[in-house]
Amino acid sequence: MTPEPSTYTPPTPSIEECVRQNLETYFQDIDGLEPSNMHHMLMRLVEKPLLQMVMDRTNHNQSRAAQWLGLNRNTLHKKLLEHQLLTQKLNPRKF
Repeated sequence: MTPEPSTYTPPTPSIEECVRQNLETYFQDIDGLEPSNMHHMLMRLVEKPLLQMVMDRTNHNQSRAAQWLGLNRNTLHKKLLEHQLLTQKLNPRKF
């Protein structure tokens, strides 16, 4: 008799845990060097995929995306420009 395959699915780590694990890797990678501008670096790295996902999920409707993010639409537009997200399709599956 063949045993049934396991149906156990490990829990998905939280966003916080993913960030924590990646920061741990970052500190290991810099091997004791003094980091600088970490807050700015992390905000830029997190902000771009957040904007990409929200724009994709709102079908690129900036007003709706701004509401979801709790931002002024002009602020969202500025951030999209900063991340160069206005000149490209955000979801390559749509090509």
